[in-house]
Amino acid sequence: MQMSSKGRFLFALFLLPLLAVYVNLPAPPLTPMLLQWQDSGSFFIFEQHSIFYKDVRGYPGNGDALILLHGFPTSSYDWSKVWDVLSQRYTRVILLDFLGFGFSAKPKAHKYSIVEQADIVQSLCDYLEIVGKKVHIISHDYGVSVAQELLARYESRAEGHLNIKSICFSNGGLFPETNHPRLLQKLLKDGSLLSPILTRLSNYFLFKSGLREVFGVHTQPSRERFWDMWVALRRNDGHLALASLLGYIEERWENRRRWIGVLNETRVPLHLIYGPADPVNPHPSFVQRFKSVVSESAVTVLPAHISHYPHLEDPRGFLHAYFTFVNSF
Repeated sequence: MQMSSKGRFLFALFLLPLLAVYVNLPAPPLTPMLLQWQDSGSFFIFEQHSIFYKDVRGYPGNGDALILLHGFPTSSYDWSKVWDVLSQRYTRVILLDFLGFGFSAKPKAHKYSIVEQADIVQSLCDYLEIVGKKVHIISHDYGVSVAQELLARYESRAEGHLNIKSICFSNGGLFPETNHPRLLQKLLKDGSLLSPILTRLSNYFLFKSGLREVFGVHTQPSRERFWDMWVALRRNDGHLALASLLGYIEERWENRRRWIGVLNETRVPLHLIYGPADPVNPHPSFVQRFKSVVSESAVTVLPAHISHYPHLEDPRGFLHAYFTFVNSF
């Protein structure tokens, strides 16, 4: 039975107020775990934007620092399962929420870029007075591109560059030609009329459904972890910045020669810890590409059921692979 024109009009009148209420719902409150994570960190200011970071003094021996770079669309909280163990290895372990993520500022009318995020990492290191000291980097997803830009600056000895001693990559778009963004990412990044509608209508269930696809069947996060991820994203209306943040997909193509070239040219020890069930960077093409580019290939392929978030899905295997790598030089 078809609805009459009058019926459709009345339905729209009924629906519009509900939509207005829905899109203006306040962000959910921080969970106890996120509150604890936030309270254990600090903030610094980058060009009038507040950036969240943690700086833990750990093992006093070698004097090296470790920097952890997280992925999209989550936050530094991704490193919570490996944070304590890593802190026992390095004199300082530092992480941050990139601009637009987690507890950091999320300006809406802003042109986000990987290059700017690298500027933020350098500014944080300057603020913490570790520029010039040896640093190791572990990066994931979005963060691998930031690591590539930092490495390119190191190799060109650009002003303010970090003194990089090693870089460990995990599942991320090192090579745009082997990277396969999810459908929602493609829809949002195109900047069509759908983008503002999709960001406004985003909700926990859509978020969880999309994120589930990039975790292994047997390594799905707990309900609490999924909720923490969503709450961190919704902090400061972060869902409204998603489309702008996704400019990094095109930025990888624009900087492809620079960011891939430096992987081939550098003498800095590089390692890849890879979850092979990853639909975003699928096996075996991603690993084959890495081995063809990095002259002295160092790759750890984790068990077949591990997917896009190896440090969350298999923290013990991730740590074992990482320490094997850093003990090798």
